[in-house]
Amino acid sequence: MITENQHDIVDMLIIGGGPAGMFAAFYAGMRQSSMKIIDSMPQLGGQLAALYPEKNIYDVAGFPAVTAGELVSRLEQQLSLFPVQVHLEEKVQQVVKEEERLFRVVTDKDVHYGRAVIIAGGVGAFEPRQLELPEAKAYAGKGLHYFIKDLQAFSGQDVVICGGGDSAVDWSLMLEPIAKSVTLIHRRDKFRAHEHSVEQLMKSGVRVMTSMDVKALSGDERLEGMTAASRRTGEEVTLPCDSLIVNYGFVSSLGPIAEWGIEVQQGSIRVDTRMETSIPGIFAAGDITTYPGKLKLIAVGFGEAPTAVNNAKVYIDPQARLSPGHSSHMKLK
Repeated sequence: MITENQHDIVDMLIIGGGPAGMFAAFYAGMRQSSMKIIDSMPQLGGQLAALYPEKNIYDVAGFPAVTAGELVSRLEQQLSLFPVQVHLEEKVQQVVKEEERLFRVVTDKDVHYGRAVIIAGGVGAFEPRQLELPEAKAYAGKGLHYFIKDLQAFSGQDVVICGGGDSAVDWSLMLEPIAKSVTLIHRRDKFRAHEHSVEQLMKSGVRVMTSMDVKALSGDERLEGMTAASRRTGEEVTLPCDSLIVNYGFVSSLGPIAEWGIEVQQGSIRVDTRMETSIPGIFAAGDITTYPGKLKLIAVGFGEAPTAVNNAKVYIDPQARLSPGHSSHMKLK
């Protein structure tokens, strides 16, 4: 991190320090562009670092499996090859286009200037979907969890996981050799997770209960048991439960981004094939974007980041080449 005056104009202001934002900053360095990363979190890595550092990630090329924490660490190592100003715990409130090739980004702490902006804010402001039971709040932090940061904390426990997506299935498989027992409860009869992961789940020792709803939680000072009911018959099953992990996804919103004058579609930023938004000079990459055929995968964000950077480079300097060629032809040192 360099210490020059943060009001100096940089080439690219990158809003968001998750995987897409970190890779965008690295690639900006590859294009010999100056850059800043601005993020509201206390550390780089976005959701990967904040919510599930021990979760395996499977959609990154070259890694059959890599934990979220290790992936963030690798991205930090990659980013260290170039000077980059990192401003953490700053919430971006406004993005103003002062003139062509000059943007002012106002945070709750400071003001930053850049010739182009790349928004890589993940899913925007987010919070987990809560378990809708009147007693749920009483067990928050006392056996009821929405995130996992330490797998070993569940050693020897009876664990119940709710959900049918990749997170629920992956956590079930990762906790099976650690916990005393793992039960996966899903509200539907089909899973949204990747087919290979579901196949592994069905071959594992995880107890799988589909078409079931969580009906009640029990325990004195902390969670001790839970009751689920069949959506078909109404028959109830009571299970011992030291920890209940709820993976119902997130409720997200663009927050202040929705007020910046950028075209938004169903809660995401609309971009073209150059990853440019409706405002020339403002680009976006990662889960926050939308376009026909968009997939919200880390691998996709890693592809969108260089596209955004290369086109931002041309926006800043119309004489610049869109692509410098393959990275194997470039010298990093």
